[in-house]
Amino acid sequence: MPIAYSILDLAPINQGGDAAQSFRNTLDLARHAERWGYRRYWLAEHHATPGIASAATAVLIAHVAAGTRTIRVGAGGVMLPNHSPLVIAEQFGTLECLHPDRIDLGLGRAPGTDARTVRALRRNLASSAEQFPQDVQELADYFAGSPRQPIRAVPGAGLRVPLWILGTSLYGAQVAAALGLPYAFASHFAPAQLMQAIATYRSLFRPSTQLSNPYVMVSYSVFAADTFAQARYWASSMHQEAINFFNGQLTPLPPPVEGYFDRLTPGQKAAIEEVRACSAIGTLSSVRTALRTFLDLTGADEIIIPSQIFDHAARLRSYEIVAEALSGTADAR
Repeated sequence: MPIAYSILDLAPINQGGDAAQSFRNTLDLARHAERWGYRRYWLAEHHATPGIASAATAVLIAHVAAGTRTIRVGAGGVMLPNHSPLVIAEQFGTLECLHPDRIDLGLGRAPGTDARTVRALRRNLASSAEQFPQDVQELADYFAGSPRQPIRAVPGAGLRVPLWILGTSLYGAQVAAALGLPYAFASHFAPAQLMQAIATYRSLFRPSTQLSNPYVMVSYSVFAADTFAQARYWASSMHQEAINFFNGQLTPLPPPVEGYFDRLTPGQKAAIEEVRACSAIGTLSSVRTALRTFLDLTGADEIIIPSQIFDHAARLRSYEIVAEALSGTADAR
């Protein structure tokens, strides 16, 4: 069977652009992704971040699902400590009613923002994060209409909205395994614990009503183009974004700069190399090889691709190349 491949869209706001343009690009990319065979289109919750437009994640999911026909659309993810589980059950119950059998709900433990913004969200970061496994179970009970939960989510109760646990550490792997849920690891963001997290999840997995066997999704950034020089050029926006982040600066996605990586200090280059340990920059042939190597290493059931490319047409071309690279990749494990 070919490997399942999906898109993680951070809904980038480009320097000189705005959220409205980001939303137009998101829907256009989703429509192309549907034609190219991508299984899912996920959007991530971030707050008070100048370069990311998907803060109202459920609203944007509704926009994308309404503008497409078959591709699954979901959250990668909703940061559950920011929300009441009942409210999320109602939001995603509504989405499932509007778009049956097409909605996914990935759940993360991090706030997706800084401590000051967490306070503005009216949440207590420490106590909410500690409650994460209980909140996930409460959310699952709302969808199941469980007698353990006297409150009924309307809409929500009785609907099959697949839950996923997102992670960048062993904690998320343990929660996903204990609850018998599929596990998505953000290796594009935190590659260091990838293999240990996957091993932990698989070894501790307990079957549930949703899932009988472990299911692992891994993220992998790709910057693909028709020439290596073009791919390297478009990847420079991500490199600038990473350096800005390391320096405590959150900015819109910067335009590419020719030869940017070569101008960095040795320390900055080392930091970039660490970030892009789970990424590929190149043409169809080299990207295909890198993807196959990564899938063989992880034994993943599915791969999800983020790609922070400034130019929309170049971003479309990159995802088209990825689809070509993966559409014939057999899962021979």
